[in-house]
Amino acid sequence: MASATPLPRPAPFERVLLKLSGEALMGGRDHGIDPDRIDALAREIVETQAGGLEIALVIGAGNIVRGIDAAAAGMDRATADYAGMLATLLNSLAVQDALERHDAQTRVLSAITVAEVAEPYIRRRAIRHLEKGRIVIFAAGTGNPFFTTDTAAALRALEIGAEAILMAKNGVDGVYDGDPQVDPKAEFLPELTHLEAIERGLRVMDTTALSLCMDNGLPIYVFELREGNIKRIVAGERVGTIISTALKAGSGASRADAARPRPERRAK
Repeated sequence: MASATPLPRPAPFERVLLKLSGEALMGGRDHGIDPDRIDALAREIVETQAGGLEIALVIGAGNIVRGIDAAAAGMDRATADYAGMLATLLNSLAVQDALERHDAQTRVLSAITVAEVAEPYIRRRAIRHLEKGRIVIFAAGTGNPFFTTDTAAALRALEIGAEAILMAKNGVDGVYDGDPQVDPKAEFLPELTHLEAIERGLRVMDTTALSLCMDNGLPIYVFELREGNIKRIVAGERVGTIISTALKAGSGASRADAARPRPERRAK
C-alpha cells in the first residue's frame, strides 16, 4: 500500500498586523518617500500574502512629520498630532498604490473622515475586507491626539483578532538592552516579556501600546526590515526578538475570543 501523503505543515499565522515606521519608506533619503523602497516592500508583502495570510498594515509618519517633535518645536500638541495623522494617510496612499501595482487588492481605512480617498474605519468592515483577501491599511492612528501609531497598531491588531504584531525596524535586527548604534556592548535580547520591556524602558513601542499587548497576550515580533524577513517570520522561522506574555487561564482579558477558530469563510 502506498504511504499516505503527509499533511502540509500549518502556517503559524492566519492574520497579522505589520507595523512600519514612516522612516521605513525613506530608503536612503533624508525625508519623504523613496519609490524604489516602497516598491520592494510592496512586492514582499504581496508575495507573503499569496500563501493565504491575511495582512493589515499600520504606517507611521516620521518621514513627513512627527507630532511630538512638532509640539516640542512650539506647535500645539493636539494640532501637531492631527498633522501626523494626515501624514500617515499620505504614506498609506503611497503604499496602497505600490501594492496595487503588484496586483494586490487593498483598502485604506481611516480613523478620521477623508471620504474622497479612504473608507471610514469600521471594525467589522475591516475584518470582512481581510476575509475577502484584501490588504487593509489603517490610517490616521486612533483618530485621537496624544496617541502614537504604536498604540494604533496594538488597538487595531486586537480589534481584528490578529495573532501577532510584526514590528519592522530600520537598521536594528531586534531588541537590545541598550542602543547598539551608540553602545557596542549592548546585548541582543531574543525573547522577553511585555512587562520586562516596560520596566527596563526598552524603546520597542510606547508604554500604552505595550500595556495593551500585555493585558491581552498579543505577541510582538521585532525584526529588521530587510528583504525576506517578513516571509521568514510568517513561515515560522525565528527572526529578531519575540515579546510575549502568557495569560493566566480564565483571564478576563484573554485573547481566546480574538484567536478562537474562525467560522468557515463565505465565498470570496
